[in-house]
Amino acid sequence: MATSDSESSVPAFLVLEDGSVHRGESMGARVEGHGEVVFNTSMTGYQEVLTDPSYAGQLVTLTYPLVGNYGINPQDYESAKIRVAGFVVREHCDEPSHGRSDRTLDEYLKSQGIPGICGVDTRAITRRLRERGVMMGLITTGSPEAAAAQLAEMPRYDDQDLVRTVTAEERYRWEGRPVSAQFEGVGGTFSAAPTAMPGERASEPQHRILVTDVGLKYNILRLLQQRGCEVIAVPAETSAEDMLAMNPSGILLSPGPGDPQLLDYVVSNVRQILGRVPVMGICLGHQLTARALGGSTYKMPFGHRGGNHPVQDLATGRVYITAQNHGFAVDPDTLPPGLEVSHINLNDQTVEGTRHRDMPLFTIQYHSEASPGPRDNEYIFDEFLDMVKEFNH
Repeated sequence: MATSDSESSVPAFLVLEDGSVHRGESMGARVEGHGEVVFNTSMTGYQEVLTDPSYAGQLVTLTYPLVGNYGINPQDYESAKIRVAGFVVREHCDEPSHGRSDRTLDEYLKSQGIPGICGVDTRAITRRLRERGVMMGLITTGSPEAAAAQLAEMPRYDDQDLVRTVTAEERYRWEGRPVSAQFEGVGGTFSAAPTAMPGERASEPQHRILVTDVGLKYNILRLLQQRGCEVIAVPAETSAEDMLAMNPSGILLSPGPGDPQLLDYVVSNVRQILGRVPVMGICLGHQLTARALGGSTYKMPFGHRGGNHPVQDLATGRVYITAQNHGFAVDPDTLPPGLEVSHINLNDQTVEGTRHRDMPLFTIQYHSEASPGPRDNEYIFDEFLDMVKEFNH
């Protein structure tokens, strides 16, 4: 096992609410990390996982045993900072080998005050979570007994509105990086030109797409921009009136963290835009749409997190391998008339997509933007823009 500071390695503990204690060594910042303990089965993409806002409030355990071997680079961020509450790995590599790397994983965690623990039996932790369900945990370099007592007094994941902690403070136009745009009036006036992809000429955008930021990943914005769209990210609390006044060609409801039952202020706005503009929902956006139409959601025992989940398109019978990151799902028995299940997960038959018979609306539970992969499902953005074109024809 490699640690980031072998000369002064410090014992650390992951304490779970079921009383189990998992001993390892401290990595990253030597502070306590509290959150819901979950596991991710991806073999690559730890930088994207760290910066994915959907992991806010969670201690993420990676099932792949070696982490940090390709370092951290400036290109693969999915938000402005690390979003996980803590990181749990089997073996940490402190000598990465990759041409784009500019720092180690340990250095990156330290730079943002995020704790980690390495040298633990991540297989045992994963089996425990699969058998008993996700649970609250605490990473500490102090007494495990004190941590267990402290854990009992800390807020639970399901009781927190984590969207408010990750959403943008103000709306901005995507220019290949998050920048603030100058808006004039509710409708908005945008003067900046779209950023061209390498080898391409910048051209006038064909569609203005709003992306509600309840925890978006940058790759959603990248993929829409690559398809010739003017892309505007708006804070989670943006009213339906303000969104519609910006004259969008379509609205994409982003992924994000936490329980959708705590987000009625977003659901209310979603309800008011449905049917008035083409809408696509991803992950939390999928759940919020179902709730806006009268459906309900429930918490899964240990959720879906990784890059290898098989999803079947019921219209074609085709199976796609998808990236996923969610702990809640839509209850198919509560869907209202008109909203039909379009995709299912072949592992557990949970709802992975819906489509409305009468409104320009479809949603997916998985991540079409993936990042790092698989990229099999980027075609969903093309389907969204086809719906936008048809509606605005």
